[in-house]
Amino acid sequence: MTLIGETQGAPPAGDLIKDATDASFMADVVEASKTQPVIVDFWATWCGPCRQLGPALEKAVTAAKGAVKLVKVDIDRNPAYAGQLRVQSIPAVFAFVDGRPVDGFMGALPDSQVKQFVDRLAKQGAGVSPVDELLAMAKESLELGDAGGAAQAYAQALQMDPANVKAIGGMARVLQQAGDLDQAREVLALAPPDAKDPDIDAVRAALALADEAPSETAEFEARIAKDADDHEARLEFAKALAAAGRMDEAVDQLIESIRRDRDWNDQAARKQLLTIFEAAGPMSDVAKTGRRKLSSILFS
Repeated sequence: MTLIGETQGAPPAGDLIKDATDASFMADVVEASKTQPVIVDFWATWCGPCRQLGPALEKAVTAAKGAVKLVKVDIDRNPAYAGQLRVQSIPAVFAFVDGRPVDGFMGALPDSQVKQFVDRLAKQGAGVSPVDELLAMAKESLELGDAGGAAQAYAQALQMDPANVKAIGGMARVLQQAGDLDQAREVLALAPPDAKDPDIDAVRAALALADEAPSETAEFEARIAKDADDHEARLEFAKALAAAGRMDEAVDQLIESIRRDRDWNDQAARKQLLTIFEAAGPMSDVAKTGRRKLSSILFS
């Protein structure tokens, strides 16, 4: 980063990348951004970091294939809008959408981060909201096993849209899986009672399991060892296992109970099994494997 006052080559010509002046700024940036996102790069000929950032921006904008435009402003020749935007060091980059700045950064960034910045803006211009972008990032983080990254993305989404059901469900799910049930309850309380979302349903089911679970299991294990047909003991043992996160073991206990007497207590074991499937997630390995085991019993 170079402080203003300390002397990037001319940008390539074309519709996507152009120079702007203080006189053309309103047309080239403010008005143009009402139909397409515009990135403004404030630079100067004496700025070394600008020469590093400029080509990366141009490459990323070109790769976006028309989804975003880049406007370059030499602050030495055109200081007015740099002053209005309180640019104190360069390079300074601003993203304009609908006539106003919505994002930006200062200083040279690695090419990968520049590309992410441009891609994020391009998606916003294509109708993908910042919240949707954050939700997609959270999902990707979870797929990579990065619960912390997912939590951060969900938190940012909730700051932008506190009533977003997907963000509420995702954040509550991350907290619940981390064992922070109290926080999960607090986040879940933000959702309307009739909210329909797989994560919200899963967290509600998981919290119900935790609330119903006995704290001690030794008594139930002893009763099962003494009488394998003690379905009440097996049900309570399964609840405790599920609350402790040992879902597969809980499923096996309930499957065994159903195998021995599927109609016991108005099919209590089967109902509990379905609650576990919901808590684990309908597409989870726990649910898929459990359903196969249940089917092998019911249709054998």
